[in-house]
Amino acid sequence: MRPIPAATTLLENLRALLHAPAFLGRHRTQDTAFTRERLLPFAACVLLVLQKTLKSLQLHLHEWAQRLATGPAATAGAWTQARAKLRHSAFVELNAAVVLPAVYGAGQAPARWRGHRLLAIDSSTLRLPSTEKLWAHFGGQEPSNATGPCGGRVVQARLSVLYDVLERVGLEAAVSGFHEGEVALGAGHLSQVGAGDLLLIDRGYCGFEFFARILARGADFVGRCPRRSFGPVQELFARDVAAQSVTVRLAAPRAAQARLRAEGLPVEWTLRLVSVRLSTGELEVLATSLLDPVAWPVAAFLETYGQRWGIETYYHGLKSALALENWSGQTVEAILQDTHAAVLLSNLESVLTREAAADLPRAGAGRRRHPAQINRAVSFHALKSRLFELLLSAQPVAEVLAQLRVLFAANPVSVRPHRSPPRPPPSVMRSLHFQKHVRKMIF
Repeated sequence: MRPIPAATTLLENLRALLHAPAFLGRHRTQDTAFTRERLLPFAACVLLVLQKTLKSLQLHLHEWAQRLATGPAATAGAWTQARAKLRHSAFVELNAAVVLPAVYGAGQAPARWRGHRLLAIDSSTLRLPSTEKLWAHFGGQEPSNATGPCGGRVVQARLSVLYDVLERVGLEAAVSGFHEGEVALGAGHLSQVGAGDLLLIDRGYCGFEFFARILARGADFVGRCPRRSFGPVQELFARDVAAQSVTVRLAAPRAAQARLRAEGLPVEWTLRLVSVRLSTGELEVLATSLLDPVAWPVAAFLETYGQRWGIETYYHGLKSALALENWSGQTVEAILQDTHAAVLLSNLESVLTREAAADLPRAGAGRRRHPAQINRAVSFHALKSRLFELLLSAQPVAEVLAQLRVLFAANPVSVRPHRSPPRPPPSVMRSLHFQKHVRKMIF
């Protein structure tokens, strides 16, 4: 049960960066922060945010005092003051400088789909605490009628993520105001996209300019088109015939051509449209820059685009398993800390569970009908409960990883392909019942 060297190196690098004086200097709100001996030093504050729990805050602080052996536990007020000195950028750097190189760095072999790295871009809304400061910063929705606002406003933010669906890691996350467009946020992620990448995008991103920005990066795309899209797309929907492939020449609107040229973006190029039939019988039209019908036959696109579902389950994990919307604070910085910490923790879980996942039984092993996969509820709980030993203690990393690997492999769940139970209609009462009586908390 020897941990893979990449995981050991990853955690050793996390430990080193977390305790580096330069790292502390970059991610504190002022030069005098974390300079005195306190019950909650910088590294402990980072891990407390990362380990966000749904139990009593004071109980959590008592547990940390026992582990840190610092004497009396810090109060909730002391914790509030301590985290106010921490910048959310600490979690962004830990992810970009340590975790992602463990996936894409030298000597690594990240997963590919027909030779491409499969990336998905999508956004989701986050429901925030109802405070004046959060409303002023993020905005949200305010119901109104003919006479004006009718009260009951909902404070919300928008989260956008660039996600590798095969490696299950978020490359970049952005939190913005609720009214920020998802296409503009998605365009901001394209700096992380390179030649050979294949982007899987939903209907909201399917437009000439977004396609052009992807092509300018040397990447390709497969996107689901809305019915009210380009003329050739509407024609394919009208035919309602699957397995059709049409190649068209697409030009930017004249009003936008000068601006696109000034940005070095193409204003005219060839696009391929492919019609596919879903298992529900519904027809979808996919737009793609993959023009070669031999390398990419029509039959390949349904499976390829189906991989985009990975980002939907990713958001489900953030909001359900990691309880992202159960915020640990009511300030703008607390919202950013919780969000970027959840992205970092999710990526860390994806990397550290690889070896245990590879050892799980396949279909046909013994009496098993379906292959097994890691139970994410178990793996997230195991990881969060041992963050102190992993990143703050003097216990050897390899020893902690060996213990974690046993826990990661425990209680696996079966993968049942093509399982698609019908979705019940939305119901407020059903949702309330689930949240109060059915949902199981992870940590």
